[in-house]
Amino acid sequence: MATALHSPSTNRLTPNKGYVGRFAPSPSGHLHFGSLVTALGSFLQAKSQNGQWLLRIEDIDPPREVAGATDSILNCLEAHHLFWDGEVIYQSDRSELYNQKIQYLASQGLTYHCRCTRKQLAIVPQNQLCDCADQNLSIANSAIRFKHHDVQKGFNDNLLGRVNFNTQHIPAQFAIKRKDQLFAYQLAVVVDDIQQGITEVARGADLIDATLFQLALYQAFDTPAPQFLHFPVVVTAPGKKLSKQNHAVPVNNLEARENLINAIEFLGLSPSIQLKKGSVADILEWAIQVWNVNAVAAKTECIDNRIGQSDSI
Repeated sequence: MATALHSPSTNRLTPNKGYVGRFAPSPSGHLHFGSLVTALGSFLQAKSQNGQWLLRIEDIDPPREVAGATDSILNCLEAHHLFWDGEVIYQSDRSELYNQKIQYLASQGLTYHCRCTRKQLAIVPQNQLCDCADQNLSIANSAIRFKHHDVQKGFNDNLLGRVNFNTQHIPAQFAIKRKDQLFAYQLAVVVDDIQQGITEVARGADLIDATLFQLALYQAFDTPAPQFLHFPVVVTAPGKKLSKQNHAVPVNNLEARENLINAIEFLGLSPSIQLKKGSVADILEWAIQVWNVNAVAAKTECIDNRIGQSDSI
């Protein structure tokens, strides 16, 4: 991998002083209980350290967006008193920045244009690039792929401890801009986290594998990676997570107090019977004061505690 890379300077939106966390949902649907758990966990992780909690809407995939989902997400967070710091960032407004970063990676010889299908890429030998890498293809009908050098074997997670990747199944490339000219998640999330000065990425464990590719981009941009913390995914049964794709029931904003109590208990805290009857503001204030990430089950998934099952997987 090329050394001494110096990415074009990007003014940070948030001065890197103290803890800066974020919640970054995509408007592909309404927030469900699993989303609320992640939002609450990242909120408590930030506020318990007198830090900032930023909100970013990751709306770079219009075909997957659901009409009204962005407003629904904002309303849900506000109903549960999960108030964010500063202005909401929308990825759809940041195309110029993403293109600048892609141009930088290209100038370092770290990208190539590719017209392969997923099926074709799946049979490319391990640790090898596809034939497109040597053909100097035009951007038309091509994806832009990052050459994945110097693969890291793992990282330290602030909840799960050491996480090791299965390096036998890591592709030698990954997309940073798709054939349809939409920006890929891996690129956008890294560029945004750098610019927003994020010091810890606290998110669901379903994104653990994405960390591998993101760490490669931090290296390419010659920028220290933030810390990572992956909360257990909420599942109804082993391997069956709550998700928008699985048509999980949206959070009912009229039951904010009950929702917060359920989410707090999922995250390992034990509110008193009296507190369970308190206001949303009182519940959150208490949770911030007693928050301890070590109380969270150090697992990648846990059974939804609202269905009468409390055993973790």
